[in-house]
Amino acid sequence: MKAEILSELVRARAEKRPVVLATRLSDGFEKLVYQTDTQAENWLVEAVSEVLRADKGRVQADPDGEDWFLNPFNPPLRLVILGAVHIAQPLSKMAELANYDVTVIDPRTAFASEERFPGATLVTEWPDEAMEKIDLDTRTAVVTLTHDPKLDDPGLHAALKSPCFYIGALGSRKTHGTRVDRLTEAGFSQDEIARIHGPVGLAIGARSPAEIAISIMAQMTERLRT
Repeated sequence: MKAEILSELVRARAEKRPVVLATRLSDGFEKLVYQTDTQAENWLVEAVSEVLRADKGRVQADPDGEDWFLNPFNPPLRLVILGAVHIAQPLSKMAELANYDVTVIDPRTAFASEERFPGATLVTEWPDEAMEKIDLDTRTAVVTLTHDPKLDDPGLHAALKSPCFYIGALGSRKTHGTRVDRLTEAGFSQDEIARIHGPVGLAIGARSPAEIAISIMAQMTERLRT
């Protein structure tokens, strides 16, 4: 790998920008390609998007029949959970098993404890302050679980203003309806609000905290991979 390619790759990793290293197999020519690259050919941009979404390298032929190896370099997956409630415990464990870096935000220190969330990053600031310090990128999911607008809404505001790939909010359809009203009053459009999965999780009849966590992880995975 040439020094300039390596330097750009290191910079992209530091900036948490998804990028693909494209190598022409016939002669070893290399270049980095981003999803938003306006200089790259259409076939390559489309292939890059697919490779980044799958998070797996592959060989792709160009229109001239040349084979390229496309190697994705994605930022780490991250899950930000607002509310250190019962559902958050199995959800954080499942997310860690799926290679997410997990952050749990809750100013209630009795809930946000190392004993309840081993391995997770715990933030005990109020969500409006905490979310300002978190870079919500395209590899980040945000899930709000408290039912308390004072805690959930700041997280949703930050998520809706970001490119995060998944936003979920716990609550009934009635609860989500009032949430939509608050977000509309706050100036968010219908298209922006539609990014929120509420009620959160796939409709699998989940009841227990662990089952609800499974439904959330399944929906996050579906959104990430499709």
